[in-house]
Amino acid sequence: MMITTDVVRELLSDPKLFPALPADLDDDADLALDSLGLVWFLHQLELRYGVEIEPAEAFFAEFTSVRRITDYLADVHES
Repeated sequence: MMITTDVVRELLSDPKLFPALPADLDDDADLALDSLGLVWFLHQLELRYGVEIEPAEAFFAEFTSVRRITDYLADVHES
C-alpha cells in the first residue's frame, strides 16, 4: 500500500497526537511531534499499514509537515 497524505493526515488526527487537526490543514504547514507522539505515530503506522520504522532522533527534523512525512515514508517504502 502506498502511504499518501490522506493516510498521514488520518494517523496524525489520532486524539493522542493532534485531536484538533484541521481538515483543511495545508500539507506544508508546520507540525511538531514530541517523542511520545512520534513513537505513537510509528506504532499506528505499523499496526494499520505494516510499515515498520524504528524511531530516531532525526525524525524530529524530518517529520515537520504532512507532506514531509509522506515523502519520507514513500522513500522508505520504495527502498
